Amino acid sequence: MFERFSKQARTVVVDAQSVARETGGTQIDTRHLVVVLAGSAGPARDALGSAGLDPDALATAVRADLRTGGLDAEALASLGIDLEAVRRETDATFGPGALDDAGARPGTGHVPFARDAKKALELALRETVRLGARSIDGGHLLLGVLRADCPGGRALERALRGAGLDVATVRTAVEQQRRAA
Repeated sequence: MFERFSKQARTVVVDAQSVARETGGTQIDTRHLVVVLAGSAGPARDALGSAGLDPDALATAVRADLRTGGLDAEALASLGIDLEAVRRETDATFGPGALDDAGARPGTGHVPFARDAKKALELALRETVRLGARSIDGGHLLLGVLRADCPGGRALERALRGAGLDVATVRTAVEQQRRAA
């Protein structure tokens, strides 16, 4: 399948591996792909912007989610745990940013794909075929993430809802971009 990836899409995959290392991931999941797709020039970033979402804000939010291990302040609060209080205590004891850096283990070796990322890549291929394209680009990768039931897709959906948008808006933006190209 990788022979069908455009140069830009291959760069996304390589950069997602770097993001996984930087954030202490042991596997590349779809959130790593979203960080790169939103944060670097290409069809996915263009589509996110034209749909009305701030790609840089999305990349920053998902990267922060990765660094904290996906800690959900609302979910913890429902259990009586104040994440900000835990963060303050951790910072006081171990230094600023300790909780965010707790899982970070930068390495240099190969980082494998998680099951959700593999599924998103497979769905990207299906989107490429559906749209009649010859190669998989970042827009197709974004569509694959949106179709997969995955952490990256859920993070993207949260950001879209927060901006008053929906998945259909982004799908339409990617497809319109493909027609214009």
